Amino acid sequence: MTSNFLNESQAMWLDTVNRFMDNEITVEYVRKCDMAREYPYEAYEKIAREGWLGILIPEEDGGAGGDIFDYSLMAEGLGKYGFDFACSVLVPTFTAMNIIKFGTDEQKRKYVKPFIEGKIRFSVSISEPDAGSDAATTKTRARRDANGDWIVSGQKLWCSGAAAKNTTIAMLVRTNAEDKHGGLSVLLIPNDTPGLVINKLPTLSRHATGTTEIFLDEVRVPGDAMLGKEGLGWKIITEHLELERCSVAAAYVGNAQQAVTAAVRYAHERIQFKQPIWDFQVIRHMLADCQTQVDAARLLAYRAAQMAAAHVPCSREGSMAKLYGSETLKTCAMTGMQVLGGYANLPEADMERYLRESVQSTIGGGTSQIQKTIIAKSMRLGG
Repeated sequence: MTSNFLNESQAMWLDTVNRFMDNEITVEYVRKCDMAREYPYEAYEKIAREGWLGILIPEEDGGAGGDIFDYSLMAEGLGKYGFDFACSVLVPTFTAMNIIKFGTDEQKRKYVKPFIEGKIRFSVSISEPDAGSDAATTKTRARRDANGDWIVSGQKLWCSGAAAKNTTIAMLVRTNAEDKHGGLSVLLIPNDTPGLVINKLPTLSRHATGTTEIFLDEVRVPGDAMLGKEGLGWKIITEHLELERCSVAAAYVGNAQQAVTAAVRYAHERIQFKQPIWDFQVIRHMLADCQTQVDAARLLAYRAAQMAAAHVPCSREGSMAKLYGSETLKTCAMTGMQVLGGYANLPEADMERYLRESVQSTIGGGTSQIQKTIIAKSMRLGG
């Protein structure tokens, strides 16, 4: 359904990712990881062997040298059987780009090659109990000691993938209490750092990748763990979120399309009142509405990715894509539940997983309400 919007090489790339999901990963594997709340290590290693972890990383740094549009198409394919699975790959990859953009030569040598090879992962930690949408109110404190090390104390929350083995966390911390935005910095903290306590939370979504809370009590981090310069944290996180929104919007589209496709298939197979339920106009119209929304969400995601790939400012377009994509996923998953009826409640039908992930999609990476605020800000008269 996407060939009309893509050139031949782009369509082939998206088809490659979709076939990889069908044949190498499989919906059964994604479902198993979700039900067992197990991180998809095996799938992550397969994706690393394909070289896809380095798709955005420049060739001079050992990557594939792709652009954000290539990356978003990969995200669309990986999101096919649930955003949680896509998250296990997307969070490490768009966090790794922070090191490419802001890291020192030593940090690049330390992290980039092992990441591309699948030996390490990345996670990003922004939120806290009192700092969610208002991330600039971060309280987790990092101070220098006499040896030049960073001493970190505080609590972080809703950090996806932080508990997976061999993960380094890009953590937003406060290094200056007097400057709300300019007092923020980012530290690269391995998740096996002594004193770091990470708890995986029993959340409605993110069963496999895992969402965590993190406690730090005078945790010592080497002085060279600072990403970029001190006080650059707000810029790093802002640019991080713009890339994140392009990729997650595409992943939402991939999952929403699968929800509609599964519901259409079921509607053709399910016989009631001596005919397939597809023959009832009310069902056909419900699914026609969903497909229309998916196609619109796809175009919004592609537009944002194309602008980002061309280095055109696209904060507004990224927020539109993220907003509409997440709300579309929720609508399509809920409609799928209605079409499948009682069967939709079984894990084997997959729709209940899509619904659970859709609820999180309107919150994580910036709530729908925050996206509307960003969009509205761009609509002010006179700039």
